[in-house]
Amino acid sequence: MSRADQLSQDEVFEVLKSPRRRYALYYLRQEGGESELSDLTEQVAAWENETTPSALSTEQRKRVYISLYQTHLPKLDEADIVEYDRDAGVIRLGERASDLDLYLGDVSRDEFAWDRYYLGLVAVSSLLVAAVWLQIPPFGAIPGLVLATAILVVFGVSAVVHYVSYRRGGDVGTPPELHRANGQEN
Repeated sequence: MSRADQLSQDEVFEVLKSPRRRYALYYLRQEGGESELSDLTEQVAAWENETTPSALSTEQRKRVYISLYQTHLPKLDEADIVEYDRDAGVIRLGERASDLDLYLGDVSRDEFAWDRYYLGLVAVSSLLVAAVWLQIPPFGAIPGLVLATAILVVFGVSAVVHYVSYRRGGDVGTPPELHRANGQEN
């Protein structure tokens, strides 16, 4: 994209002056660039009301839905920041979305990297299984059933913690400006 095709600073500030539009862009970036309007609405409403999507009232959802549908998403679509398909209810990051990266900060990572955690568990479990199978001291003294039970317990506890974290909204990172507003580190 050439310099002339990029958003001007005035356009950037105009687009980003609304917290609701910023929250929509944060969410789209977290979701890999695409979301359904209903999912986007729920998360934006949850951030605005400092709650979880499951705790939102119908009125809170409706207020955000209407403004996103009628005002904010069309404005972002007009600026080519998102591609908004009203009929399908799908929003995708557009060609100019990357022009806003400097202003929005990094929200592409979860608060806790569960994917890396589980990958680490698999690696450690594999090494333990190999050490027991090859009878490398002191691991060779561990019965296979005990090792299998221990691995299952660790994965089970991890899955429960991950599930509880997800149900409380812990898997969806919050926009950096909400971290600052709540006195948290970025």
